Amino acid sequence: MTKKCLALLFLPLLINACATEQASVSSPLNERGAVIAPTPPPGEAKNLSLFAMARLRAAEGDQEGALLLLREAIAADPNSAYLHNAAAQIYLQQNRPDDALSECQAAIAIDPASLQAQQLCGNILMSLQREKEAIPHYKKVIEIDPTKEEVYLHIAIYYLKSFEYEQAVDTLKALVKASPDSALGYYYLAKTYEQMRLPKEALAYYKKAVELKPDFEQALIEMGISQETQGLIPDAIDSYKDLLEINPNNANVIQHLAQLYIQQKRLDEALALLQQKGGKSLETSRKIGLLLLELERYDEAIKTFQDILAVEPAAQQVRFYLASAFEEKEDVDQAIEQFKQISRDSPYYFDALGHLAYLYKEKGQPEKGVALLLQEISEQPNRIEPYLHLAGFYESMEQYQRGIDTLKSMDPKLQSDARVLFRLGILYDKMGQKELSVGMMKKVLEATPDDPQALNYLGYTYAEMGVNLEEALTYLKKAVSLRPDDGFILDSLGWTYFKLKRYNDAMIQLERAAELSGGDATVLLHLADVYCAARIFKKALPLYKKLQKMEPEQSAELAEKIKHCRQEAGEK
Repeated sequence: MTKKCLALLFLPLLINACATEQASVSSPLNERGAVIAPTPPPGEAKNLSLFAMARLRAAEGDQEGALLLLREAIAADPNSAYLHNAAAQIYLQQNRPDDALSECQAAIAIDPASLQAQQLCGNILMSLQREKEAIPHYKKVIEIDPTKEEVYLHIAIYYLKSFEYEQAVDTLKALVKASPDSALGYYYLAKTYEQMRLPKEALAYYKKAVELKPDFEQALIEMGISQETQGLIPDAIDSYKDLLEINPNNANVIQHLAQLYIQQKRLDEALALLQQKGGKSLETSRKIGLLLLELERYDEAIKTFQDILAVEPAAQQVRFYLASAFEEKEDVDQAIEQFKQISRDSPYYFDALGHLAYLYKEKGQPEKGVALLLQEISEQPNRIEPYLHLAGFYESMEQYQRGIDTLKSMDPKLQSDARVLFRLGILYDKMGQKELSVGMMKKVLEATPDDPQALNYLGYTYAEMGVNLEEALTYLKKAVSLRPDDGFILDSLGWTYFKLKRYNDAMIQLERAAELSGGDATVLLHLADVYCAARIFKKALPLYKKLQKMEPEQSAELAEKIKHCRQEAGEK
């Protein structure tokens, strides 16, 4: 805090000092009930006159003149605490905190119970970053007047900064006991418990602060963040919505709330929020366009991206989204036209090349896609991306050996890249060469031990083969820790539990996987198999029947499963 700010924050009018000191003096009345003016002792009348004149000078902005008069009054009456306090305030107005501190200390020496002097002394010491020296003065203030909220807070914040959490808690609990309506007291209690890694206690105090002061914006924000970190996402959403009722234009909260809606797959609500309150920024428009694309409202997404490009034609990321929207709409020619406009220096260039190759394949011109990628390889032989795209292109045409040959044609130094090893592993798998595939995935993990896809691949492959199931479990638990909301990795973990005949564990993972994967057929089939094995037939049979409608080409296989499930259930 600057010295100037201190003067503005902690400077009561000179008249208050005088009034405070005089308030305790009773005035005698004459026989008519009028106040009899007391006759001041010798010298005191002059002091009062000097004080009154100093007060006028201070009110007129003549701080130096006021100070000279006060110094004269103090010289005449050095044992007047209120005169020393008044001088301290003038020094603060002049940004002379050391002189102000001396006057406060003189006032305290005369009258230790001077509330004004003790608090002002504490404030000055805080401003001088002598916090430890300020604390005894603040404690004296509380002893004199236990309702001084701001003083408790000064003490508690000092203890927080010093990591003395128990003392901070004790101070704040004393505050809320003395002032039960102190929303700030409960707020700082929450902050303290948060620093103590006690999130449940912190959340309870945030709630109390908001209950006492429903428009307490910072408490609502902190409460929402606390709820998020504890996984209470619906509660966090409610907190942010309450905050927007108070401040509808809080851009950070709007964007954050929209992101939470997206994480919860509540895309329509995210879209409505951004459209109504997100403002007109290009970033908000970009998010709106992506949501429209995800919701398969392609024409609206295209219009949104085109509007952005009209303002910012060099926005390569937005052009990539526009091309993707045309692709999803199956407007192949427009998609090709947009992907072609992405420049070579763009981070989206190689992804655009991959899309272009597939679009040529959609037009019945696969050779054009291959030629495009081969040309890029010839021009940039030391870039991995065109090789990967060409190998993936061959994979899409079930020409697995050509994909392998493409990757093997790279410079040997590039072949050790984890992305190349992973793609080789997939191609070997599709050729039925499991040992080579597993070997490649293990090489991926040697290069990048935290690769969730390689971990998932190894775990699921072992589960499918029915071998090394405990090792598979280790791989998959690590993959889930890296991507806890990936439905397909959870499916692999659930399927491994199934193979180990740990049906309850399998159900927990697969039910969550079915939710996160949007009802993927393979995940649902695994879940139905687990229900049947666990003899929960009333859940297994409807799921198998649903899958018959979803996957008619597997109807015969599913009919056998239904027959088996009914036999196990004792049905005819």
